[in-house]
Amino acid sequence: MKAVILDAASLGPDIDLAPIRQRVDTLEVHDQSSREQAAERLAEAEVAIVNKVVLDAETLEALPALRLICVLATGTNNIDMAAAKRLGITVKNVSGYGTASVAQHTLMLMLALATRLPLYQRDVAGGRWNENPFFCLMDHTILQLEGKRLVLVGQGELGSKVARLAQAFGMLVDFAARPGNEAHDRRPGLCDLAPEADVISLHCPLTEATRHLVDARLLATLKPSTLLVNCARGGIIDEDAALEALRQGQLGGLGVDVLPEEPPRQGHPLIDALDEPLNLIVTPHNAWITPEARQRIVTLTADNLRHWQEG
Repeated sequence: MKAVILDAASLGPDIDLAPIRQRVDTLEVHDQSSREQAAERLAEAEVAIVNKVVLDAETLEALPALRLICVLATGTNNIDMAAAKRLGITVKNVSGYGTASVAQHTLMLMLALATRLPLYQRDVAGGRWNENPFFCLMDHTILQLEGKRLVLVGQGELGSKVARLAQAFGMLVDFAARPGNEAHDRRPGLCDLAPEADVISLHCPLTEATRHLVDARLLATLKPSTLLVNCARGGIIDEDAALEALRQGQLGGLGVDVLPEEPPRQGHPLIDALDEPLNLIVTPHNAWITPEARQRIVTLTADNLRHWQEG
């Protein structure tokens, strides 16, 4: 059985592919592939292993030998799922591989925003500590997390892990009802919980129900000290509205690991605003990239191959 990895470089250079090699007769590895190259490279493959390369209907229809697509991620939006089903191609993804990594990153953003780290680092770099008449700077009010209320959107494995970490800091945790299912969910919706939140953290998929879930209207209901963290998907918050709220002092801090377009080749207002004196952090979608999490993707993909081979 021949398998082809189209974009192995997306996992990083320090990942051992041995668990996958052991499940196939031949493994052909490409660091990256364009959509056009995918059809040529998968011509004789029974298994396509892919992270972000788009496999559309036209490509899949040109691959009569293809029987399985293993996605090196949770999201399958780069695969034409309807075409795969019509052509009898099985699609398997991986989930839960980065729970510890993303939860850790989420807490890092919370702690950095709570301690106004971007602002104090800016002050230190600008020489304000050197010139201060006292031994410390205290121009920016720090938020003590103990006793504060964290509202989480998403009670899956990741949201639950973040909740446990936050509780270790003494935070009070509420889960909002699943967006789009508020009428059938016994929990309050985000709009009901938001006015009392000290921190809001998003851990839900991007759907029509969650697109701009945090918009100008919801932002206007928050306490001015509220921190907003998004390690889920770009577009779940209205980034322009959140930036404006931050500039106007209607939001205490904003930390995002995701943007609507990645990489942001045309730039983005949040990136431009990093030069401003704001409690703002933008990280490059790297919450998931601990070596342990990336190696776990390989292990889970090998498991998917084994389960498929066993029927």
